[in-house]
Amino acid sequence: MYLRCMKHLLTEEQFNKTQRIVKEFGAPGGVGELLQSKLMERRENKANWVYDYWLNDMYLNNRLALPVNSSPVMVFPQQNFRAPIDSLRFAAHLISGVLEYKTLLDARALPLDYARGQLAGTPLCMEQYYRLFTSYRLPGPERDTLVAQESSVMPEPEHIIVACKNQFFVLDVVINFRRLNERDLLTQLEKIARMADSEEEQLPPIGLLTSDGRTEWAESRSVLMRESTNRDSLDMIERCMCLVCLDEATGPELSDTTRAMLMLHGGGVAKSGGNRWYDKPMQELTAAVESCANTRHSKELSLYSAQSIYSNTSHGKVYSYSLRLVKNLDMNVHKFWDYGKEFIKKQKMSPDAFIQVALQLAYYRCHGRPVSTYESASIRRFQEGRVDNIRSATPEALAFVKVMTEGELSTNDTEKMEKLRGAITAQTKYTILAITGMAIDNHLLGLREIAHELKMEKPEIFKDKAHLISNQFHSLHKSAVFEQTFKAASHSILKESLFPQVPTTVEMFCCYGPVLPNGYGACYNPQSDHIIFSVSSFHESPQTSSTAFVKCLVQGLLDMKDLCSKCNSSSNLTAQRQVQTVETHTQTEINWQNKTPQRTADRTKSKQTLPQVLLKTPDLSKVEAQTQTSSQGEAIYKNGGKS
Repeated sequence: MYLRCMKHLLTEEQFNKTQRIVKEFGAPGGVGELLQSKLMERRENKANWVYDYWLNDMYLNNRLALPVNSSPVMVFPQQNFRAPIDSLRFAAHLISGVLEYKTLLDARALPLDYARGQLAGTPLCMEQYYRLFTSYRLPGPERDTLVAQESSVMPEPEHIIVACKNQFFVLDVVINFRRLNERDLLTQLEKIARMADSEEEQLPPIGLLTSDGRTEWAESRSVLMRESTNRDSLDMIERCMCLVCLDEATGPELSDTTRAMLMLHGGGVAKSGGNRWYDKPMQELTAAVESCANTRHSKELSLYSAQSIYSNTSHGKVYSYSLRLVKNLDMNVHKFWDYGKEFIKKQKMSPDAFIQVALQLAYYRCHGRPVSTYESASIRRFQEGRVDNIRSATPEALAFVKVMTEGELSTNDTEKMEKLRGAITAQTKYTILAITGMAIDNHLLGLREIAHELKMEKPEIFKDKAHLISNQFHSLHKSAVFEQTFKAASHSILKESLFPQVPTTVEMFCCYGPVLPNGYGACYNPQSDHIIFSVSSFHESPQTSSTAFVKCLVQGLLDMKDLCSKCNSSSNLTAQRQVQTVETHTQTEINWQNKTPQRTADRTKSKQTLPQVLLKTPDLSKVEAQTQTSSQGEAIYKNGGKS
């Protein structure tokens, strides 16, 4: 399968070399057999043999900054707030919903997810949901650590962090064993907004440090941790349920593209780049004219006296890095209105497969060649399953895009339609293999990591150019050699980190930056009568342009519609059978939750030279009274709140 996936992406000379290497690797008694036997031993001792390898290689080993490079965002329909209080009211409503959801998680009462489409009815692993509010990405000098609070000794977090004007506030959401209701939450958010406005000393935007490279942030954090108040404050941040970012008003109504960029990087130092804490898995963002979510009693958590970090080591570097990140991102959000998934279904085709083939056509038209492509596929049918790779750049897709570009005059419509159906069938078949655990990328990753653990010299198959090309997505932190990637999977709502097609009836869309310096990130949400695309690339790459790519994508979609309209009477039984394959096939059914940053309370100013993190506490008496008398809060508590 590996050879078949790579043959059309290599020169004849490269492929002949790869074929020889693969044959040697798989020979009886060879290195491959040894690694496979060790991998099978690992399988017997692990709930999921690939989970740790995958998590480290895809995420924790990656030294790039999280915004744009790793963290995705979900952009929700724009809210029309008429006054600042409306955005706070919306935030209170949002927090209340999060707390209701956490009640279900605490009781482990979520209804079980079942697979749809292919192998419909198969139960799906639910464990990731239960880590949403108890996990944190801790920066490390060489590898990050995913910290999950699963100990029964440590209490569950009962606070969130609210970021406002680059300051971080601790908002206790449980008082006297009762959860704050929406009215109480609004009262506390109003207090936080006033405190942020009246702050005598404007503190450095410490949250910006979390947008630095992971090794650099780990170094800065180690300096902060030398002081005990800082340690306490950072502990509050790292143990919070979630983060809510109250961004300042962004002026008149913004385009979807601008909103997407603001959510991805906050606009840098000049806007809301410091009003984030990217190490939390979930951040919910609201501003005076919009609301979006980032894949991360009140006390105020402030990181005071951080000038020693900022002025001596991080200030200029982090600011300039942030500025470059903002200027470099080339984002284009496009709503394609000519048709949506209903038209595609009428052609007896899978909408996801159809769009994936359209992406292949767009890239070929833009760049005149095929490229190795990643589409994430949910493997939650397996315990602790995350994703594997659907290799969408199939030989059949290449055959189709060639007749649509190079053979337009010499090839008739019937032949083109046959090629299109062949491409969609191939995409569908590989999707089924991936979601049922039969794809090759996780397997290759496992063999490679076993060799590393055995301290073997890296086998030739993993040094070969073919593997470098095909394995770019598992080695993002190591390689900038490759030219392109699409992260576009299907039927997910946001729980894995590589996102996809995000089908939903709501006019929202997911977006992220490219994984490679000269690549693309492409995400799509197919609606019944239109499709929302978000395409990203980097301005610094002379080879890529999001606008040019979208133009080619639109043209390809129109050409494919024309072709289908001309040939729709020739639908065959094979294609009809393939249609059943899912809009569900790719990435996991993602649930998004929220996580939030914090600040610490103690108004005394430190004269120490080390950076300091302090917490501030507004008066809680009014909240306590409201909570005790609130029938709404009582009802929530009795219906499943934690005591």
